[in-house]
Amino acid sequence: MLITGASRGLGRALARAAAHEGASLALCARGAADLGAVAAECRALGADVLAVTADIAEPRDVERLAATALDRFGVVDIVVNNASTLGPTPLPFLSDASPAELEAVFRTNVIGPMRMTQAIIGGMLLRGRGVLVNISSDAAVNGYPGWGVYGASKAALDALTRTWAAELSDTGVRMISVDPGDMDTAMHRAAVPDADPAELARPEDVAGRMVELLAGALPAADRVEVAALP
Repeated sequence: MLITGASRGLGRALARAAAHEGASLALCARGAADLGAVAAECRALGADVLAVTADIAEPRDVERLAATALDRFGVVDIVVNNASTLGPTPLPFLSDASPAELEAVFRTNVIGPMRMTQAIIGGMLLRGRGVLVNISSDAAVNGYPGWGVYGASKAALDALTRTWAAELSDTGVRMISVDPGDMDTAMHRAAVPDADPAELARPEDVAGRMVELLAGALPAADRVEVAALP
């Protein structure tokens, strides 16, 4: 399993949950120290772990990550495009947001996952199996003041996911968008500093549910809201 943005929040929780189930892991994040700590935690759980310091917004980093993972493991059967950025905080109204800020968010939240998918999907298609997961948000389908830049990027990612899911329908390769809901993470605290943590999902709980889905059969849909699942 390849997980981007694996050093914190949902990415870290996913890595630990997958390691607990015996998965081999290719993990990436921008921060080497935090990534190394997560890799050590997963190795302690018995997982074979490749940790690559990489910025998903940088084309060369994506190519290096994909090539290194394929060289190490031979195949990558599951990709979770989890790396994401909010953009400027406090979250600006669109009237105050700059096009440059929107462009920067799209490089990480949309173009990065597209490049990552293109770098890995060829082998999946040859084998006739594989799962690619794009982490979305309810901001992709609902308008919230201040969330326009981030929401636009996740809406674009959802659109790519829907199209890819249609194009892959007869190949054995699955593409799905997962909305994990509001979680108690550093990103959420940066976006909503006054949120009550008791009202937010724990990343560990969300990650456990996602790993259960990935280990079995994902729902027959191109978008899944984890909080709404039984």
